[in-house]
Order: sequence, then structure tokens, then C-alpha cells
Amino acid sequence: MNNALLNLLHQRRSIYALGKNLSQTDDEIVALAEDLIQATPSAFNSQTVRAVFLFGDKHDQLWDIIVERLKSEVPTEAAYENTKKKIASFKAAYGTILYFTDTAVVHQLEKDFTLYADNFATWAEQAQGSSQLNVWTGLANNQIGASIQHYNPIIDDLVQAAFDIPANWKLRAQMPFGSIEAPAGDKDTMAKADQFKVLK
Repeated sequence: MNNALLNLLHQRRSIYALGKNLSQTDDEIVALAEDLIQATPSAFNSQTVRAVFLFGDKHDQLWDIIVERLKSEVPTEAAYENTKKKIASFKAAYGTILYFTDTAVVHQLEKDFTLYADNFATWAEQAQGSSQLNVWTGLANNQIGASIQHYNPIIDDLVQAAFDIPANWKLRAQMPFGSIEAPAGDKDTMAKADQFKVLK
């Protein structure tokens, strides 16, 4: 069997020690991610995934928004200090990709195909996961580290206002990316017998 894809997937890890030392240009990174998202399948070819690319001051602004918003959510000052360190590690990255679902498309499909109406939101989430994995793997293939973060929904309104996001775009994830300053830690996997069943 050809294991090229498997090798790429093993290369894709959650990298938390991220820096700004990339050789690729902003345009090259954007073009790669755009092409990967457009190459990702979606139910009914609905293409519900939207992405916003943040570089420089806009990238910094996002993580400043998040750390300020979390101040009221973290119960103690000591815990907030740890939270600030975690957010600072994401801010230290080169840039961030924000992933959204276009809910207007989802709702229109629910109206147009009532037989499948209950499924379109789920299928949109599947398209999100597939797109994020494809971009993550594509970045890893270019020696760019990344992780997926989920500070939505508590930051949704703030992000919409700060970056002029359409009201029908629902924030689903944040992907800080940058140079790999330290490798990922060990990763455990389940016993295959507990995870899979093969019937013949």
C-alpha cells in the first residue's frame, strides 16, 4: 500500500510552540489554504466553509481580544495568569486562520431539500472538520506548525465586530500557525481492537 498520505497525517500534529520564522510569504500561505479548502468535498457541493486569514497586527488583535474576554471567565487570578501564558503562545505564532460556516447556505439547503433538512448542519460540520484537517496537513507538509483552538462562541460577537464578519458566518475554530519552535509531545492511540470492527 502507498502510505504517503498516512505519513503526512502522522506529520500533522498539534504544535503549541509556534514562532514567526517562516520562509513562505503570506500570499503563498493563503493560496495553499484556499486551494485546500476548495478541494475539500462538501455535501451537495454546498461549500459552506468560509475562512479569514489574519496576519501581523490583525493576528495580534485577535489574541488580545481573546485574552481580555477570558478575564471574566477564569475564576482566580492565578488561573488567569496561566490563561494569559497560553494565549501568549498563540499570539507568538505567525498568523491565524479563522474558520466559519455560512449559515445562510445551510438554511437555504434546509428549505430547498426538506427531506434532508435535519442533516445539513451536521454535514456543514463535517465539511469544517475535513477542511481544517486538509489545511493543517498541507501546512505540516510545508514545515508549518499549527493547532486548532475553540474559543467560540464567547468571542463570536467581538470577532464579528473587530474583523467585519458577515452576520451569517458562524465561527467554528481558530488555527494559529507558524514556525515549529519545539516538536509535539507523544500521542497515545486506542487499541485497534477497541476502536474498529472488521466484518467479512
